[in-house]
Amino acid sequence: MKIRRLRVLALPAALLLLVCAGCAAGTETFESASAGFWNGLWHGLICVITFVIGLFSDTVRMYEPNNVGALYDLGFLLGAIISLGSGAGHGCRKKAKVVVCKEKEWEEIGVKVEEKVRKGIRKWLEESEQGEGNWEEIGRKVEEKIKRELKDWADE
Repeated sequence: MKIRRLRVLALPAALLLLVCAGCAAGTETFESASAGFWNGLWHGLICVITFVIGLFSDTVRMYEPNNVGALYDLGFLLGAIISLGSGAGHGCRKKAKVVVCKEKEWEEIGVKVEEKVRKGIRKWLEESEQGEGNWEEIGRKVEEKIKRELKDWADE
């Protein structure tokens, strides 16, 4: 089954390679006319393929020396960026790592805040057990303390 798939894919791959090599830089196509922007774009798109072919052939080159100048260079650069990638995938990976790091930081902050709240509640409970035991007054003090802390936090 796998061999049959390889045979089916081998023919289109070979045809694609021949078409790319036929339109590659350094061939007889560009002896009479200079390569322009669109040729540069195409050569940039197939630069990896022509590089590999150029390793084994003296007639195929990655870059066409007979070109119109800056426009060909611009086309080649854009094509190479498109075919080789602009590094956007790497940027996403970095962002994902940063997000994971920030999530871990927030988890650590959450644990610290939770511990402080627990200590504060324990302290208030201990004070209330020693004091009057009036829960309404304790509730009012807690509410005032929370409002005061939130106001201070919002003012920062």
